[in-house]
Amino acid sequence: MPQKYAAGNWKMNGLVSDLTDVLEIDAGVEGLTCKTIICLPATLIYAADGDPRQTVEIGGQYCHPAISGAHTGDVSAEMLAEAGATYVITGHSERRTDHGETDADVRAQTEAAWRAGLTAILCIGETLAQREAGETLAVLTDQLKGSLPEGATPENTIIAYEPVWAIGTGKVATPDQVAEVHDALRAQAGADMSLLYGGSVKAANAAELFALTNVDGALVGGASLKAADFVPIAQALAAS
Repeated sequence: MPQKYAAGNWKMNGLVSDLTDVLEIDAGVEGLTCKTIICLPATLIYAADGDPRQTVEIGGQYCHPAISGAHTGDVSAEMLAEAGATYVITGHSERRTDHGETDADVRAQTEAAWRAGLTAILCIGETLAQREAGETLAVLTDQLKGSLPEGATPENTIIAYEPVWAIGTGKVATPDQVAEVHDALRAQAGADMSLLYGGSVKAANAAELFALTNVDGALVGGASLKAADFVPIAQALAAS
């Protein structure tokens, strides 16, 4: 069966003083059957790796495809791994939109993650216009085909479905909408690949989402910043 993951994405939030929240999350999820990941800004990964965590694993939010080079401001997968990360997000819609990253770029980043021994959390998602036009499944099928390299396994890749229109908006896809997408992704990605849902996931809606077939966890944004918000989500996942 696919591994269950409660993954948090802090985005561009957090200073070293905020890492106490990671320790509080760590204490809150100890003993749960799901895996818990917090994807931090690159500036915090090394400091977090030195914390006395027992359960929470650390991830990055982006990696450049190259090992090194003249890429001012970028960070390689090897740098993330050396700092203490074991996961990295690739293809998040905010990267695709803000930085113009294409499926080919995401594919190269995912291959770089594997090269450095990181597990990629590969994101795909449709816009509101695409959903309203009835293009959701076609868009997601094409995104996954273009972004996911050959050789993907449940050990080196996690797939996260994040409808662009639900990220940070307070809107959540209905259970029927999530189920339709995740069932289609399962058919495309295989029986053992972990499929996460992301998009305004909170404690209040987590149990309903995790009750759906083929939803193996969540990639959580704002609600991952505080233990009081994130731990109940992980607990709901472990109980599903």
